[in-house]
Amino acid sequence: MTQASPFAPQDRLDGKVAVIAGGTGAIGHASARRLAARGARCVLLHNGDPAARARVSELPGEGHAEVVASITDSPALKSAADRVRAEFGTCHILINSAGYTKPVPAADLDGLTDELIDDILKVNFRGVFATIRAFAPLLKESGDGLIVTLSSIAAFTGVGSNLAYVAAKASVDVVGEALARVLAPHVRVLSVSPGVVDSSFVPGRGADFNAKTAATTPLGRIGTTDDIAAAVEACATSLRFATGTRIVVDGGRHL
Repeated sequence: MTQASPFAPQDRLDGKVAVIAGGTGAIGHASARRLAARGARCVLLHNGDPAARARVSELPGEGHAEVVASITDSPALKSAADRVRAEFGTCHILINSAGYTKPVPAADLDGLTDELIDDILKVNFRGVFATIRAFAPLLKESGDGLIVTLSSIAAFTGVGSNLAYVAAKASVDVVGEALARVLAPHVRVLSVSPGVVDSSFVPGRGADFNAKTAATTPLGRIGTTDDIAAAVEACATSLRFATGTRIVVDGGRHL
């Protein structure tokens, strides 16, 4: 029998443990559903969401859990990683889907206050890095680890909810490339970069904004949370020989 090559595509994720930071949010939970349907046991990491247990119960399969930790609290993340080790033994997949933003027009330089810059970078860059740092030992020990960070086309277009968010997403992409080098071959690192997604992530964006954006997007609509979750699933299954790069899922919005 011919032995499968390292990093060959795989249909199933049976025996894999996936931690989804921001796992009770729209994209995080959609990603957890897809990974769970492939056989993974999912741990939804959240910042005290009262609906977390219900969200866990909605996942297909068995053996899922939830754990509370803020991604801006490094000791809490370390405790969360210790709990995952104790209850699951390891972690094969880490999805960074937690995030925060606030709309500020790019031309409104005064509107992008020092405090808002600090908050945006604290969550969307420092928090992502801290989560990776906490779970890296488990991912490396697994021998077949994967980190997927939800980024944005704002990272390379310069157009986003605000310029600090643009900077944060560009930072996680570049640092992801660096981590892909230093963590290889035991851990792969990828970014999934959506355009506009039909969710409540950006406050104040509603049906009118979505319709206008869809009309100027080459594929004629904005993204759904499942579009993005499908890309996350692909990173874990069919795109296993990819690392240190971004997967753009925006309907051609960046063109």
